[in-house]
Amino acid sequence: MRNGDLVVVIAAGPGLGRAVATAFAGHGDHVVLLARDAQRLAGIAAEVTSRTGGPVESVSADASDEESLRAAFAEIRERFGHPSVLVHNPSVAVEAPPTRTPYASLIDGVRLAAGSLLVAAQEAAPAMRDAGRGTVLVTGSGSALTGSTWSAALAVQKAAVRNLAFSLTSELAPGGIHVVTVTIGGVLGRPGFEPDRIAQEYVRLHEATDGPPREWRPEVPWPAADTARTGATRTA
Repeated sequence: MRNGDLVVVIAAGPGLGRAVATAFAGHGDHVVLLARDAQRLAGIAAEVTSRTGGPVESVSADASDEESLRAAFAEIRERFGHPSVLVHNPSVAVEAPPTRTPYASLIDGVRLAAGSLLVAAQEAAPAMRDAGRGTVLVTGSGSALTGSTWSAALAVQKAAVRNLAFSLTSELAPGGIHVVTVTIGGVLGRPGFEPDRIAQEYVRLHEATDGPPREWRPEVPWPAADTARTGATRTA
């Protein structure tokens, strides 16, 4: 086990984001939470610090805006150093089937989800390459595999993020960077999909980065059973 990494959680909300921050801070890592709502973010950071005793910081940024996100990473590097772990959560659900999904909602969602992963990876990868080590953990959804009539826009976002994560795996794995998408086949908060349990899996996957690359997997389903049955499920 290697402790003391700098972990950046993008789109850190009160659900999975808070659970991931708690898990990594409890593991001995330095956590930086990134989201748009500065006041709520500071509250989550203070709560996690109180629970774990670990250092948890907050940096406000709009993940859907390239300039804002790049500025946030510049601030993180200046204040805390280079992150060795990225946790990518951003997505937005528009409750509509494809034929009722507004065009702007579809495009804006892809910009938020896939665009923020692209920018975050570009910002973090150079230092990870120099270190010969890094972890990128991507929150996925079973709807990326099957589509959805509950939120077609979310399914498209998650499919784009999944594909980009696979592309990042192909590019970055030779440099010691472990990129893995956790494909959640159910609704967060329901039995079997408790954020705290999923967050512990994120920590385990980061620990696997210090193992042989041949044992890395680009995708891990949650739960481990087949996720093909979860096409219309929600992860928000």
